[in-house]
Amino acid sequence: MYSKILLTNLRTTASFCKTLHFLQRPWTPFISSQQRCAVHVDTPPNIPTLTTSYAHGISTKSLLSSTVDECLLHTVERYPDREALVFMQDGTRMTFAQFYQDVEQAAAGLLAIGLKRGDRLGMWGPNIYEWVLMQFATAKAGIILVAVNPAYQLQEAEFALRKVQCNAIVCPTQFKTQKYCDMLRQLCPEMETASPGGIKSSRLPDLHSVIVTDSKQPGAFQMKDVMQAGSSQYHQQLQELQKKLTCDDPINIQFTSGTTGKPKGATLSHHNIVNNAYFIGTRIGYHWRKNVRICVPVPMYHCFGSVGGGMVMAVHSSTIVFPSTGYDGHANLVAIENEKCTFVYGTPTMFIDMLNQPELPKIDLSSVQGGLVAGSPCPPEVIRKVISVMGVKEMVIAYGTTENSPVTFCGFPIDSAYRQTETAGCICPHTEAKIVNPTTGETVPLGVQGELLIRGYCVMLEYWKDDEKTQECITKDRWYKTGDIATLDEYGYCKIEGRIKDLIIRGGENVYPAEIEQFLHTHPKIQEAQVVGVKDARMGEEVCACIRVKTGQELTAEEVKAYCKGKIAHYKVPRYVTFVQGYPLTVTGKIQKHKLREQTEKQLGL
Repeated sequence: MYSKILLTNLRTTASFCKTLHFLQRPWTPFISSQQRCAVHVDTPPNIPTLTTSYAHGISTKSLLSSTVDECLLHTVERYPDREALVFMQDGTRMTFAQFYQDVEQAAAGLLAIGLKRGDRLGMWGPNIYEWVLMQFATAKAGIILVAVNPAYQLQEAEFALRKVQCNAIVCPTQFKTQKYCDMLRQLCPEMETASPGGIKSSRLPDLHSVIVTDSKQPGAFQMKDVMQAGSSQYHQQLQELQKKLTCDDPINIQFTSGTTGKPKGATLSHHNIVNNAYFIGTRIGYHWRKNVRICVPVPMYHCFGSVGGGMVMAVHSSTIVFPSTGYDGHANLVAIENEKCTFVYGTPTMFIDMLNQPELPKIDLSSVQGGLVAGSPCPPEVIRKVISVMGVKEMVIAYGTTENSPVTFCGFPIDSAYRQTETAGCICPHTEAKIVNPTTGETVPLGVQGELLIRGYCVMLEYWKDDEKTQECITKDRWYKTGDIATLDEYGYCKIEGRIKDLIIRGGENVYPAEIEQFLHTHPKIQEAQVVGVKDARMGEEVCACIRVKTGQELTAEEVKAYCKGKIAHYKVPRYVTFVQGYPLTVTGKIQKHKLREQTEKQLGL
């Protein structure tokens, strides 16, 4: 009996010791597979979290459920006397209170001329006050704003207006060589005899109203007529309408740039663009900075301008400064100096242009805290020069697509030099990204190249009335296929390697133009470089570098090739080098690689 009790006591003691030993071991938290995919992105991630090329940006900041008008009204109530808009070219200045008064009057006027919730209104013109006015007036009236490329010629404009069944269009009489009213008369000769609002066109059957911003034209309203038409009756209708609008309503159609093929109408909701603007601003720090004044040379026609500029103004109570109606590098610098801008936007081409302005050393840029570059891949050397030469310390790269409202990756102003120059930024809040093998669709390991897919609040509703094209790029489980080749690291930072369509296959080797372009930008005589694949009977494709040389410099093809040899793999060294004065561009400053390739092959006799 005693031995049994002793044995029991010994077992109890042993069990207790095991328990004590377990409790004394260092505590290791359990990390679920879900946590291994999530990256907390309120601040720059410093713990390697990801184990595969899938990232989910999580944040303590919730998504907003506001409409565009609710965001603007909130800012107006808080900062009525703060400057909202500055247009340098014509001297227009508006406080938030003044601007909102115009917005309400214009929205009531649009209802008065017969437009209704869900109708489409095309805005066709450069960066003028009426562009921003229509952006917010249409949103308040529940009318879908269609951003029409200001460089469109007759056939392109007809295609766009027919594609989305525009009911009205707003434009200036002309801008530079673009004679908007003349083109509309060619499309709609019925304008000559129609009364304003009563157009019945055979080529544009949905169009009934043309609004001209700056002159009286046959068959068209003048903008001041529309503003005056908004009587108390229509203001009352406008107030009733606010109860019916929801954040999920479509509110903006942005045409894709059309660098390849026909443009498609990416349809975005209030929810898409309000939240994208909100998270662009919180990533850069607009929500805590005082007196944010943003120089916006990018076109309002593009998401970069309308969301990063107009919507950021409304959501973050920022002031936006437009240096010129059409792009002007010198005007950008003057605007920054005279208006004491704290941030400056631009595509890589725009920043390259600013860096090469002869007056740059004389311009006072001391007010500038940071800059945002987006629209196309930016060579690291360009970022380094903007930081060192222009003194813009908090340079941030953003990556996105029109279909994603647009930004999905964005750097932090306090990122390391490597992240600041060599990546496209970190995954944005409430956004999922994964890199997949384009053939199998399987998620690839970290650091391995594949196609970038995006899912989240930012993904567009659809391509307007185009189910086939929508289904081609949005999977059944709502992943948007960007068509970009990218890699992801363990912190959630992305590198864009190039476009799938731009990939050069040279004798079986995959060559990504962006990699060679970035290397060529380190050459002291090269201002800008673009790389394309050209036909070759033996290799299938060969690498061709199309180079813009800095003013006052001379460079030969042999020098370029010699510079590359021994520094990049032999198969990446350009077989051909051409020297150009410029590149075929979209209005948003994107290089049309397919046109550049065609021009180069013709020049080389291929």
